[in-house]
Amino acid sequence: MMWGPWGWGMGVGSLLFLALIVVGIVLLAQRPSGQGPPRGQDSARRILDERLTRGEIDEEEYRRRRRTLEGSRE
Repeated sequence: MMWGPWGWGMGVGSLLFLALIVVGIVLLAQRPSGQGPPRGQDSARRILDERLTRGEIDEEEYRRRRRTLEGSRE
């Protein structure tokens, strides 16, 4: 090859630069859109399930709130 070690270095540098651009685009595409929390019964139930899982509420509180949510569907 005519370029020697400089050609390899520039090629690897170009590939790393391109990879950095691709990673940046992917991260920007995955960023939340800022729409806020989801609404509706399903999201309320999911939040309640997550709170129980994290230990923020006990099972009795979970059941009470679940009954409240199910009662509000009517």
